[in-house]
Amino acid sequence: MKKLTSSESLITINHYKNLLAAEGIPAQIRNEHLGSIMGEMPFVETWPEIWVINDLDFDRATQLITSVDSESPSASWRCKQCGEENEGQFAACWKCGTSAD
Repeated sequence: MKKLTSSESLITINHYKNLLAAEGIPAQIRNEHLGSIMGEMPFVETWPEIWVINDLDFDRATQLITSVDSESPSASWRCKQCGEENEGQFAACWKCGTSAD
């Protein structure tokens, strides 16, 4: 078992675990409940961690997490139908449902 990464956000760590599970890589979250003792210990030591259970999956898991972290949403766009400004990660207007294409 190897530690893949840690994050101040449990949401991020759970997202990573779901990504790995979708690729068939079993993982375990540690320090999930240590946020309540922050201040008693150095804060970085209380951050949630994700561990890859099978050491042979570690390199592949690292590549998956790195590729997800490097992806950034595209530029914002304005809807042709209603004129609403939408963030780049949306493929359709959040207000009227018109496709970004």
